[in-house]
Amino acid sequence: RMTSHNMTWISYPSKNLAFISPEEIEDFIASQNIISRLMHCYIAFFVPTGLIAGICILIIFIKNYLQYKVLENLDLLLLHFTISNIIMIFLSFTVITRPDYLKATHFTCNVLSFFFNFTYFNSQYVLVLTLLMLFLKRFPPRTALSKAAQRPILCVGFVLAYAFCLSLTEAVLVGTDNYHLETDCQLDPLFAWPEYEIVKFTFGFGIPSFLQILCFTVLFAKAASAEAPALQQHIRTYPAAYIISITILICRLFYNVMILFRTTFKLQKSIGTPKNELVMNIAEIVLFCESCASLVFILCFHKPCK
Repeated sequence: RMTSHNMTWISYPSKNLAFISPEEIEDFIASQNIISRLMHCYIAFFVPTGLIAGICILIIFIKNYLQYKVLENLDLLLLHFTISNIIMIFLSFTVITRPDYLKATHFTCNVLSFFFNFTYFNSQYVLVLTLLMLFLKRFPPRTALSKAAQRPILCVGFVLAYAFCLSLTEAVLVGTDNYHLETDCQLDPLFAWPEYEIVKFTFGFGIPSFLQILCFTVLFAKAASAEAPALQQHIRTYPAAYIISITILICRLFYNVMILFRTTFKLQKSIGTPKNELVMNIAEIVLFCESCASLVFILCFHKPCK
């Protein structure tokens, strides 16, 4: 049985301004200004662009399905990825209150966190699945993998079940105390146990990123059969998936490094500085910007959408 952690001591540096020097007050005001401007920029430019792109993709895929009564395997995976990112954009509205935080009970915050993690894990692993499918197009296997590649709905079902289990694990690691109390809520709750961030980093970034890099490495290093198209031709045929995977890798690396920093503070029983809080907030907004940008990339670079 997991022992309960007492996380009642933790608070945001911006909420803990007792006995601080004038320099720290200046730092705090500067941080609040930066996060406020970033939030306004995100809500004004990224959110409308991402949602319009997402709705256009949905319309195009539905129209194609009604016309041809079939969706390509790649289209099906990108449709799933699109829905996941649209949900992520709606969840990102929790940053509207920045530089302050959303006020919610521990229970409500945990529910929001569950849905956020579900879409987060889901989009990450569907992208890995997409890269694997493109990899199998270039290097056709003679094994059970080829059968799996022909049944994307089954693969998507597996990803959904896996993402659900991981999100449920994360919900447990948020902690089970003080459910009725009101708190400052972030989609990755500050009051979560340190294990929360470690599991998120390992399964939400470490493993999928390793698989992505492995796919890229073999793609560039391994020689394809003589009848397969040239590598440049292959990438030009499916540019959207490759552009998105590089974007996700960069944006989520920054976000996950910040999450690990937050864990080290928790383990040291420190709340950090306003500057640490600012960088964590920037990382969160960068993560949401990536969801919007991914939808724009699908719309601009995926052939049926073009």
